[in-house]
Amino acid sequence: MWSLLNEQGSWQGEVWNRRKNGEIYPEWLAINAVRNLLGEVTHYVAIFSDLTERKAADERIQFLAHFDVLTNLPNRAHMHDRVDLAIQNANRDGQRLALLLLDLDRFKTVNESLGHSAGDTLLQVAADRIKSVLGPGETLARQGGDEFIILLPVISDPSEAAIAAEKIRDAFVDSIDLHNHVLTITSSIGISVYPDDGRDFETLVRNADAAMYHAKSSGRNSYKFYTADLNARARETLAVESQLRFALERSEFVLHYQPQVEMATGRILGAEALIRWQHPALGLLGPARFISVAEERGFIVQVGNWVIREACRQLAEWQREGLPKLSLAINLSALQFRQQDLSEVLQRSLTSNGLAGNVLDIEVTESVIMDDVSSTIQTIDAIKSMGLQLSIDDFGTGYSSLSYLKRFKADKLKIDRSFVQDIPNDSDDTAISKAIINMAKNLNMKVVAEGVETLEQWQFLREQGCDQVQGYLLAKPLPAEDFVKLLLNETLLPPQPSS
Repeated sequence: MWSLLNEQGSWQGEVWNRRKNGEIYPEWLAINAVRNLLGEVTHYVAIFSDLTERKAADERIQFLAHFDVLTNLPNRAHMHDRVDLAIQNANRDGQRLALLLLDLDRFKTVNESLGHSAGDTLLQVAADRIKSVLGPGETLARQGGDEFIILLPVISDPSEAAIAAEKIRDAFVDSIDLHNHVLTITSSIGISVYPDDGRDFETLVRNADAAMYHAKSSGRNSYKFYTADLNARARETLAVESQLRFALERSEFVLHYQPQVEMATGRILGAEALIRWQHPALGLLGPARFISVAEERGFIVQVGNWVIREACRQLAEWQREGLPKLSLAINLSALQFRQQDLSEVLQRSLTSNGLAGNVLDIEVTESVIMDDVSSTIQTIDAIKSMGLQLSIDDFGTGYSSLSYLKRFKADKLKIDRSFVQDIPNDSDDTAISKAIINMAKNLNMKVVAEGVETLEQWQFLREQGCDQVQGYLLAKPLPAEDFVKLLLNETLLPPQPSS
């Protein structure tokens, strides 16, 4: 600085200075030498400007360019740089790395039912929990929405990525207190490995995304590795999604009906209404092919409301034709069960078709009713006040407090097919099925076993006192016209073994 002042008579640059209160701050300083007529320096004039605010603004701009404001995590662009560097290192050293793409399950439900501020809080909690189980050098970034990317920069074997995914899943086991609601959050994780599944950031992310959707379609709360056929599945998912929004207007949905039979008499007491989609290109699709997409893309409530209206219309038509009386069971998704106008939708569908409330049996999974108990009880009270029946579906797969089970006033418990399929040979499933039947009887509830496919299962359930069954042993889900043929016979018993 002094050299330039002596040679050129001026200097300017950025310096650190100290305020009178002792605070250090950055300033831009310009110094000019003042000379007399003889050319001698008589004094110096310095002009400075405080750079504190500009520095803070620059830092903020840099932060916004590389980090997520809500979670303070690196953003996608920053992660892109990190992965590129990790790929260079892995390529140089002949190593592998893994990229994990994590999506919070049913985050959209939380956002829509509790509000965006609750959703923001949930994202922050999720970020903290994921970070808490990552090791040194492992990076977490927020991709956008409820998606996170985890970089494992060095792995010796893909099993290490699976271990990391397990740790992340375990981090979500404890429930979360969120705006006076206690929630249990799960995640679906897709894993891609360099160089097996891609040699650049975009390919690795795309393939991890395909694997993540495979995890979701397999029941959520799981992780999956990328495999080549997932690209084909992803293309099919896009085809399903692009057509799904038009399926209702084009009347492409249909209902099939699976009979529910009284074990003691073989009488058809009811049926479960199950949606099918007559896809214009892919043919008749079962719910496993499109319901998860409808949930993820926000179409599930419209689809579910159509099921209610169509089931009521069909039931009224059968009644006018003088067919034997029966009840129809309708499955409600989590989002549909939480919608504010559910009771109005049900009442409107019943009234417009001249039906009494007791002809409908509302089926809700155990996990849904336990998600928000206070809200659940209010919804159930509204349903029961209309005369509708309530069944708890997939019972035994979640966790139910017996005290709450009594308060839910359910009419039926449905034993999940995962317990039925191996009875009476599997001792654990046999014990669980017996326990559910006994508990239901003590609580004055009926028991329905679903997924009954063998005569041995039928005989075991009848001996244990199960009330009703449904499954392929009796009939698969049928179109309305074929179901009517069964209904005209009034009874449906399993085929007896030939002597």
